[in-house]
Amino acid sequence: MKTTIRVLLALAICFLAYICVMSVVTPIHFENERAAREVAVAEKLTDIRTAENEFRLQHGRYTANLDSLVLWLQTGSKKEVVKEGALTEKQLEAGMTEAKAVKIIEKAKKTGNYKEVEAEGLTGFVRDTIASPVLTALFKGKYDNESVKQLIYIPYTDHIKFEAETNDNYTTSQGIRIPLVEVRAHYNTYLGDLDDQERVNLIDREEQLDHYPGLKMGDINEPNNNAGNWE
Repeated sequence: MKTTIRVLLALAICFLAYICVMSVVTPIHFENERAAREVAVAEKLTDIRTAENEFRLQHGRYTANLDSLVLWLQTGSKKEVVKEGALTEKQLEAGMTEAKAVKIIEKAKKTGNYKEVEAEGLTGFVRDTIASPVLTALFKGKYDNESVKQLIYIPYTDHIKFEAETNDNYTTSQGIRIPLVEVRAHYNTYLGDLDDQERVNLIDREEQLDHYPGLKMGDINEPNNNAGNWE
């Protein structure tokens, strides 16, 4: 009987010790894993922001259709200015500007007469506008047409897409209409396989502070320069 009691006490002590250890280890593991995952989520949101901003420049609005955004990244183009050479101090003091230099060079291209270009010392001065693939222009080789398909999926999920919303009806007090966009990933997505209680507690804390429970960039209620809530 005494032996049984001792065994049960030992087991109880071990169990309590385990509970105490896990009460410390579990939150630490959760926060460490959350921090690591949010780096990957924030990186994708930053890249989506880059794409959305360029999309707005070209179309005058944002898009809530992330599949369409990817298709545009795969097929669209972006105008870029190729710059070679620079005006010297002497040229600038003489009243030469980049705009004047471009006009002289454009005139020479049309007429085939480059005497003025040579006289003004503009040989080798280049300011050309070219169209580059938008994917290359924005991300400099970070993505190709295949890998960019993964941009719209939240890391650490089974192909769950980021949520995206737009608001094309926001008007400032001066009567200026500004398009808005918001792209987000809820804690339940990229933290879904971690400790349930820790995740529920985290969501509850953020909601009590009136914060979005997850990572997001932009805001469909007011302009915020498409800032991320992690920044």
